[in-house]
Amino acid sequence: MEMCIRDGMMSLGCLCRLVLRALPKILAFSPSLLKTVQRDDHAHPPLMESAIVGSESLGLPQDILMDIFALLEIPDLVRAGSVCSSWHAAYTSLCVTGPCRLQQTPCLLYTSESAGARAAGLYSLTEKKAYTVTLPDPPIRSRHIIGSSYGWIITADERSELHLVNPITGEQIALPSVTTIEQVKPIFDHEGAVCNYEYSWYTGDDIISDTPSIFVPSKLRDFLFYKAFLSSDPAMGDYFVVLIHNPHSQLSFARAGDDKWTWLPPHSDYADCFFKGGLLYASTLLGEIHTIDLGDPAVTQEIFLGKVKDIYYERIYIVQAPCGELLQIWRSDADDEYDSDLEIEFDRESYVSITSAIKVHKVEPTSKKLVEISSLGENVMFLGHNQSLCLRAEEYPQLKANHVYFTDDDDLYIMGFQNNRRDIGVFDLENNSSDEIVSPQLWSNWPAPVWLIPNPRSISLASRN
Repeated sequence: MEMCIRDGMMSLGCLCRLVLRALPKILAFSPSLLKTVQRDDHAHPPLMESAIVGSESLGLPQDILMDIFALLEIPDLVRAGSVCSSWHAAYTSLCVTGPCRLQQTPCLLYTSESAGARAAGLYSLTEKKAYTVTLPDPPIRSRHIIGSSYGWIITADERSELHLVNPITGEQIALPSVTTIEQVKPIFDHEGAVCNYEYSWYTGDDIISDTPSIFVPSKLRDFLFYKAFLSSDPAMGDYFVVLIHNPHSQLSFARAGDDKWTWLPPHSDYADCFFKGGLLYASTLLGEIHTIDLGDPAVTQEIFLGKVKDIYYERIYIVQAPCGELLQIWRSDADDEYDSDLEIEFDRESYVSITSAIKVHKVEPTSKKLVEISSLGENVMFLGHNQSLCLRAEEYPQLKANHVYFTDDDDLYIMGFQNNRRDIGVFDLENNSSDEIVSPQLWSNWPAPVWLIPNPRSISLASRN
């Protein structure tokens, strides 16, 4: 897909300089490139720039160009691909056959009324600049966004059907019908079309179930879906999709090519998941961690960590740190300070869930206990409806170490406060304070913005003024 830069083409010199920013990382491993761009022991930017501008005539190998391009953020990568035919060939080969740079900096994906119903914004933390992408139908502003993994978002449309969407490439994959989820049954009209859904409120350990509810197709998604996860990049073939869904935050999954969802009773109250070494790690609201082998025909489940609390207010996340440690994060809102027995009155027009504290715990591998840690060190974290992320800040110069970039995933928003202001910001773990990411905010309140690591195979990006 073609790319359009609305703010105009960069000069050739600027394009060369952006590529030169990546050279120090690979010169030590590319002697031929070093010989090309360094005429003496004191190479300086003009000489290096001249060498790269003439790379086509000098015959700079495509594999070296690809090494350079693989270190660029996506907007810079696309701009570099427009310099000359050899650069474009390297860019195309990298995007199509990859792999592209794994250290793409997360962007904030959002919608806005001014951009139109089919457009989504991508706010780059690296450039502090917003881009616009056009997504396939149904319009993104009519969908719920319930997950983000490997550069794909998981959405629920107005009939509560689920799709995977790659916002960078425009690819879209339909997931098994919502009617194949255990607690959902279709109700047909006289013409044989689905007009309503019957939604059952039972879990795997229920003895007596409540009377089922009836929802119109567009309303079911408000009650059914909470969060979704991918085991791997769908563009690479085989993958699993895991849903945390109601009633009571249960799990269901589907493998690539499945025509139905598979329910995973009897446990419930799940809060977050991630895949590690072929196993699904799933954390509950009481801090319990389960491991589930979806690749086993019998789908085996084990308790990795017992519950660590008896009541819950905090939202809980689970993530693997770059060093391999398993972390569990507790995120509190200002409302969590109230006693659970108190009746809290919410002003539906002005209610905002405000993150007041974030606590990080590591799971001790031997004792299988949680130990609270005071700092992420040189790491940075991303929380929300995305797959929870913990990254090395030194690999992302524009990000702040020991900070948590967060978006809201409060149940209250999903269940009826969808037009209220979002709780989005950057939390400093050292002084327990948060700042806005950008002001004024660029995004609409719904669907809720989500963190996305861009995943290019073929790229269609348009810069926003």
